[in-house]
Amino acid sequence: MPIEITGFLILSLIIVLVAVVFASQGIKVVPQQTAWVVERLGKFHAVLSPGLNFIIPFIDRVAYRHSLKEIPLDTPSQVCITRDNTQLTVDGVLFFQVTDPQRASYGTSNYIIAVTQLAQTTLRSVVGKMELDKTFEERDLINKSVVSAIDEAALNWGVKVLRYEIKDLTPPAVILQAMQQQITAEREKRAVVAASEGRKLEQINLATGAREAAIAQSEGDKQAEINKAEGQAAATLAIATATAEALRRIAEATQAPGGATAVSLQVAEKYVAAFGELARTNNTLIVPGNMGDLSTMITSAMKIVDGAKNGAAASSGLPSKP
Repeated sequence: MPIEITGFLILSLIIVLVAVVFASQGIKVVPQQTAWVVERLGKFHAVLSPGLNFIIPFIDRVAYRHSLKEIPLDTPSQVCITRDNTQLTVDGVLFFQVTDPQRASYGTSNYIIAVTQLAQTTLRSVVGKMELDKTFEERDLINKSVVSAIDEAALNWGVKVLRYEIKDLTPPAVILQAMQQQITAEREKRAVVAASEGRKLEQINLATGAREAAIAQSEGDKQAEINKAEGQAAATLAIATATAEALRRIAEATQAPGGATAVSLQVAEKYVAAFGELARTNNTLIVPGNMGDLSTMITSAMKIVDGAKNGAAASSGLPSKP
């Protein structure tokens, strides 16, 4: 009886142990963003999705485990030859993602090495078509060209290339020194051009200011001459008006009683004053050649006055005086 119980316990333990082994081998929990490739008797059977999965122990086995996350891959730096025969050391980063676990398992022996090598060869080909200066300006074009070329070939490997970024472009030290000298010369050139442009604008501004000042001066002179001419014309007109008014009043005065006598007296006074002025401004004594000239002049003036009176009377229709 004890022997039978002992045998039963051993058998039970063996069954439990086998059950545990089968459970551990048959139950698979796949993490999120992960794909497991299962082979059955050495042949592809299925891809286990994230979560709880069951397989047949000792018949099925998990052959490959792939991460479906985006993977950054640092590609080794390499020396590329540009179109103008310049060596250029290029270092970049490749970002890819496994999209087909079956192809990633059986399309190539190592898709990471395949993608890395293809990225390097494609990069050398793209850089070889460009000149050195263009490689610094066209980084986006280089990145897009590398991604396009790798992505087309990586479809058979179950890999999707998302992007490629160049980390560093390093030309030789001699080229760097030449580029630095070129940049320095270019900056000095821009400085000289800027200074010359400044002087040019200064001269233009000075010339424009002088021209505007000359125009303003000429306009001022013109307006001054106009004002002066208008002032002289107004003065002449005022003098003429005053003279005419004076003559009119003199004529009216000669018509008044005693007016002719007053005119004769005034003419005689001016005659004498003129001789007195000549004597004062000249060392030579000046006297009339004929003392009777004074009376003769007065008589002539009175005749002129009488003639003016007779003319006025004739125009008015009145009898003239003898």
